Amino acid sequence: MNLHIRVFTIGALAKAAGVTTPTIRYYEEIGLLPPATRTAGGQRSYDNDDLGRMTFIKQCRDFGFGIDQVRVLLELSISSSRDCVETRDIAQGHLDEVRQKLAELRLLERRLESFVTRCNVACAGGPGQDCLIFKDMTAPAKAACCG
Repeated sequence: MNLHIRVFTIGALAKAAGVTTPTIRYYEEIGLLPPATRTAGGQRSYDNDDLGRMTFIKQCRDFGFGIDQVRVLLELSISSSRDCVETRDIAQGHLDEVRQKLAELRLLERRLESFVTRCNVACAGGPGQDCLIFKDMTAPAKAACCG
């Protein structure tokens, strides 16, 4: 148990967690971060637990989890009655989405590479209006098979 409790201003918390102060305010507003305690002068005051929670939220967002997913993950992170399989399932679903996006990006990469190669071979240096890239981009999409 950490007996040393550190107190953070909103700016110090933002710096320590690697986020901006508006981000902290936003997460408080939507309930991901509990409302800060206030000093006698009305300034927000945060502790080590807030830093841990904010760091957790930032890591989730860096992984690309949506706000609703972060909310569920936060609930799971403090639950003694819910099974960690829920956490795994959320992560697996997100991993599946990332893999789908990667496949789409690889297809996009191949198409763009083809555009550039065709331009280099056939028309680079000629008038812009004759560039094959424009012709390729305005042609109807080809059916994948037998269409």
